[in-house]
Amino acid sequence: MQASIEMSLYPLKESYKEIIKKFLEDIRKSNENLLIETNPMSTQIFGDYDEIMDLLRREIKPVLEKNKAVFVVKFLGTNLKEENKK
Repeated sequence: MQASIEMSLYPLKESYKEIIKKFLEDIRKSNENLLIETNPMSTQIFGDYDEIMDLLRREIKPVLEKNKAVFVVKFLGTNLKEENKK
C-alpha cells in the first residue's frame, strides 16, 4: 500500500533548530526508496506504507529518548505524488 504522511517536530527547548536539523538529516539518510520533502512548516514523506512506518519507528524513538518533544503526524492511504503524475 502506498501512503503519504505530513509530520512536524516541535522540540520543547531553546535549541530546537539543531534537533530538527539532525532529525531531518537522519530520515534522509535512512531510506532512499521514499520521497522526502521539507518546507518551513512540515515534512512530507511519500512511498510504501511499511517503509514509512519502519522509518518513523527507527527515527522518532531516539529523538524522544533524548529530548522533550512533540511529533504531529497525519497519514493518508495513498501516495499523492504518484496520483499527481496521472
